[in-house]
Amino acid sequence: MRFSTAALLAFLFSACSVMPFPSEPAPPDRAPAPPVFDLQGHRGARGARPENTRPAFRHALRAGAVTLEMDAAVTADSQIVLSHEPWMRPALCRQPGGAVIPEGEGKKHALFEMTYDEIARYNCGSRCAPGFPEQQPVAAPKPRLADVLREAEALAAAGGRPRPFYNIETKTRPVWDGRFHPAPETFTRLLIETIAEAGLTRRAMIQSFDARTLRAARRMGFGGRLALLVGREREGALPAHVEALGFAPDVYSPDHRLVDEAMIQQATERGLPVVPWTVNDPARMRELKALGASGLITDYPARGRFLVEE
Repeated sequence: MRFSTAALLAFLFSACSVMPFPSEPAPPDRAPAPPVFDLQGHRGARGARPENTRPAFRHALRAGAVTLEMDAAVTADSQIVLSHEPWMRPALCRQPGGAVIPEGEGKKHALFEMTYDEIARYNCGSRCAPGFPEQQPVAAPKPRLADVLREAEALAAAGGRPRPFYNIETKTRPVWDGRFHPAPETFTRLLIETIAEAGLTRRAMIQSFDARTLRAARRMGFGGRLALLVGREREGALPAHVEALGFAPDVYSPDHRLVDEAMIQQATERGLPVVPWTVNDPARMRELKALGASGLITDYPARGRFLVEE
């Protein structure tokens, strides 16, 4: 059977409209970075208030944080809740009624197995966090991301402050799939939807050590920024990390002890901002800014306020 050229072209365009060839989507227009040095309050302001709680985020805003950094987990009823671990950490949390969680039994209180209403009955703010003598305990549950975003926006508006940016880490690991969190695609979709419902996509960044969630966010066309987290245990240098990810992230975020002039040079050549973590010494903060870091993550945003103001 012979096809005319016109018929052949019509067939090809028709087929492509039904079954497009798979391809990696082009990244959306890059969301804006903060217009000043990006001082990020780690877990809110862990050095001063209980981590990942509403009091910590309120304190971080008042202390001058440009970006609120936080950790995300998923509940049994598919809500995004803020928590460094996807369970109740015994050193920080008490059960409903006030009973202590025995050491080693935190994973029995997995967030992915509880609804948010059940999670909200735990108190994760009244115990003094080890290693943070300046922290002021205050009764607080693990909050929903949606509630933190809403409150932060309202506080900034009421106080005449610049609207904050948000850096949200997906706390995922392959060995936790299906037990402590849903599959990466589902986790990422729920996070993106929560950010979008708050109208904050352009001021939000998703960060992770787990490249799967960053790739998923890119495939979904997330309109915010993406940051690759890198720890000291990760082999290789910046070029290898970017190659393994499969695309250039918007931000490269290493342990600050890995940052030196050579790393900053590699990042600069690629147009890649560097935002190290977790930096609590003001002298090291100043050094990193002088090297060319675009921002940093700290437990004590008040200690780094001078970086934004100078």
